[in-house]
Amino acid sequence: MKLKSVLMATALAGVAFGAQAQEVTVMSWGGAYTKSQVEAYHKPFTAETGIKVNSVDADNPATPIKAQVEAGNVSVDVADVEFSDAVRLCDEGLLELIDHSMLPPAPDGTPATEDFIEGALQDCAVASIVWSTVVSYNSDNVDGTPTSIADFFDTEKFPGKRGLRKSAKATLEMALMADGVPAEEVYDVLDTSEGVDRAFAVLDGIKDDIVWWEAGAQPPQLLADGEVVMSTAYNGRIFNAAVMEEQPLEILWDGQILDFDLFVVPRGAANMENAMEFISFATDTQRLADQAKWISYGPARKSSGELVGLYQDGETEMGPHMPTAEANLENALVNNFEFWVDMDAELNERFNAWLAN
Repeated sequence: MKLKSVLMATALAGVAFGAQAQEVTVMSWGGAYTKSQVEAYHKPFTAETGIKVNSVDADNPATPIKAQVEAGNVSVDVADVEFSDAVRLCDEGLLELIDHSMLPPAPDGTPATEDFIEGALQDCAVASIVWSTVVSYNSDNVDGTPTSIADFFDTEKFPGKRGLRKSAKATLEMALMADGVPAEEVYDVLDTSEGVDRAFAVLDGIKDDIVWWEAGAQPPQLLADGEVVMSTAYNGRIFNAAVMEEQPLEILWDGQILDFDLFVVPRGAANMENAMEFISFATDTQRLADQAKWISYGPARKSSGELVGLYQDGETEMGPHMPTAEANLENALVNNFEFWVDMDAELNERFNAWLAN
């Protein structure tokens, strides 16, 4: 009896361990964005594989990922991060390498390495979406119609508070574009001390009118509550507030800054195999197109574009709401990831010093 009990306990422990192992923890940004991932990736992944997805959020997943790996206490298996953070964390040895050959081909057989748009595949990361930082305004609270990025910085023409992300990235680029720097020259200008001074001079002009935000959920709320009349924001958040919540929010596409979000695996993730399987599943052609049913972010695969259809309401065509739509690209800036990998610490130090004065 004693031996039988031991064997049974061992068997039960093995079953419990196997069940516990069949999970993967995915960290993202919250709000409408996480919801789009849950619907397009998490639920279908669990249905198909039986692997449970634990969804957790952070204001910026790169921060806890770095802390967890350096502390040797990693609780996240997959994280959704911005491009410059993906490159930086990979360079610091904090991420696992990803074998691109595991990624499924396009429906016509085109290898994944040829189907993802340029820059979407990195040594330690696989992109899922193209998103953008835009200017949004509440049409009920603005007298007139803003038409250019310069209008955001013109508080005489359009009086009222402005919402800005509490970060140098995107803020400095928009300031320069508002000051007349062509999009293709922004990073050349920002790479000089004179250019940095020029950007901060533009910010000086609205400093007293700025309401700073840090989490993506804040700008739509600030606009809806009338605390600001215009704000920089993530385009998907504004789309969700305007369409789902019927808020009178509009997007000003002029001066938008395009960016990637990518999946990464922290070094030492507990569920490594499940993490890689999740990334492979979530970034196939159909899944990336499915995400666009829930939020207005463009898929990172070429083959996904033609599969993008209607929003979840069954009425709204998603194509025109994508940051990559032709009409929205007339004065768009693609985030220079290498620039921010090199300059992030220096420019944010300058930015924080400016904030303190």
